[in-house]
Amino acid sequence: MNIEIECEEDDRWIAEILELPGVMTYGQSREEAISKVKALALRVLADRLEHGE
Repeated sequence: MNIEIECEEDDRWIAEILELPGVMTYGQSREEAISKVKALALRVLADRLEHGE
């Protein structure tokens, strides 16, 4: 999966995984945004597996 990342006008970083709709996070740094989006993606995938998706 690819992580899309960009810096907002207010200097926050946004990270998103397009293959997983809704998996988007903000961070104060590029690294924080990436770390948060990876953690969220793992939670979403685990939830899908638990529910047989």
